[in-house]
Amino acid sequence: MAPQLYLVTPPDADPERFGRTLMGVLNGPAVAALLLRRGSLDEPAFIRLATQLVEIGQAAGAAVLLEDDIALVRRTGADGVHVTGGGIEALRAAIAALKPAGIVGVGNIATRHDAMRFGELDVDYVMFGPLEGAAAPAAVELAQWWAETFEVPAVFSDPAAQSRTDGVEFVALSDSIWRAPDPAAALAAAARALEEPA
Repeated sequence: MAPQLYLVTPPDADPERFGRTLMGVLNGPAVAALLLRRGSLDEPAFIRLATQLVEIGQAAGAAVLLEDDIALVRRTGADGVHVTGGGIEALRAAIAALKPAGIVGVGNIATRHDAMRFGELDVDYVMFGPLEGAAAPAAVELAQWWAETFEVPAVFSDPAAQSRTDGVEFVALSDSIWRAPDPAAALAAAARALEEPA
């Protein structure tokens, strides 16, 4: 069974233009989850962007998560948070604030030990691989191991769409979509590739 699509927005997306691009992309293959990255946007710009993209993503049937911002999840009505920094304490704070109604995912995992420490908490998924750039072979191996061993869903983040990991529940895409001349066509092609047998 092909993994579900998890789309990661580019950092510093233009609040004035990106919404239209995202709507075009979300008119294609079904996207299960959408992670909104803040990058270096200031607070007013990110609030404006997040408010708009939460509405667009949810209207398309995607669960919309914000990167490391519990307060803004509540303010915008986003579905949850993706924790990338702060370790166990940040993850526990997110779980206490948002569960059971909200989604809490965790990324930036470099070792099996970290994966197991985070995964034993009440998280909805663990993500392996970077949010941008090329995924290292170690991330591929970690995602494969986790998917084969544990029940908590695995997300393999493959920004450049250069790797393949079978058995994971979700594949997260970013750079390969947004840097393409036609992001909607790029997502459709990626979805077709994921459905092909290994």
